[in-house]
Amino acid sequence: MTNTPLTVLCITGWCRNGSTIIGNILNEIPGFFHVGELHFLWRNAAGRGANEECGCGRKLVDCPVWSTILPVGRPAGITLAQHADTVVRHQLATVRTRHTWRVLGRGLHNEQIRAHAALMTEVYHAIAARSDARVIVDTSKVPGESALLPHLDGITPYYVHLVRDPRAVAQSWSRPKEYVYEMSPGKSTGYWTGFNLAAHAITRRYPERSMLLRYEDFIAEPEATIDRLLRLCDSDPAANPVSDRTVDLHTNHTVTGNPDRFHVGATVIRPTDNTWRTELSAADRRTVEALSWPLARRYGYELGSPNSNGRG
Repeated sequence: MTNTPLTVLCITGWCRNGSTIIGNILNEIPGFFHVGELHFLWRNAAGRGANEECGCGRKLVDCPVWSTILPVGRPAGITLAQHADTVVRHQLATVRTRHTWRVLGRGLHNEQIRAHAALMTEVYHAIAARSDARVIVDTSKVPGESALLPHLDGITPYYVHLVRDPRAVAQSWSRPKEYVYEMSPGKSTGYWTGFNLAAHAITRRYPERSMLLRYEDFIAEPEATIDRLLRLCDSDPAANPVSDRTVDLHTNHTVTGNPDRFHVGATVIRPTDNTWRTELSAADRRTVEALSWPLARRYGYELGSPNSNGRG
């Protein structure tokens, strides 16, 4: 396969941060293709993950896009399940959050990570060819995968470190959503801290191709935020599909993400959901705040009051 230059707009950070809706808005722009959480393609397609459905409503193995991508890099005579097990094994060994600093410092340092990098190079270019995209939006939010992108041939990565108030994130995780399980505030905030530290390490390494974005600022000014994202990856803001806080969403081909990814039609981007202020208990709020500072304050979130709000 000939690898023509390709941009990957990588949205990283911890989950429940609004990446799905941002990715699906960008998906409406000609030349952009939102893959959702590509990291989970193989385990989900093989029935080993949380959800086997594409955003189009079909199973990944039956989707007109992913059914053509899943064979990429699979050795002859190997079943999808066997190939998925190999890919997941390489992911666990090389690109978990804890591996972010090793990838940043040592690059393709062993055979497993070289094999995974070769596969991802083929996959990204195959997606671009299949979708006629020049910008792939990947909302996997796995920092180790994000750190690997500069080592993929023909790929130019741009990074969006997307953060959300850890109290709102903890409240969101306390409510299961269809195929998305629940998580305690303490565990959620532990992940929030670890993923954001790793994401910061990446954007600090590549500052000229990175930006920090708060979910609350996106919600406050969605059209202006999409303008910023387009400018980040050298794209024309005139293509911005958001008008008067509304965007018309069409069927997408996201691997996984917030179950709202199945929604199509006119979508209003509503003000921030602040239910955490009344629904998160005082004890849970104290736990979240104790575990999330000083990062939360670095990102502009005022801690210590149920009525506090981030700047902006």
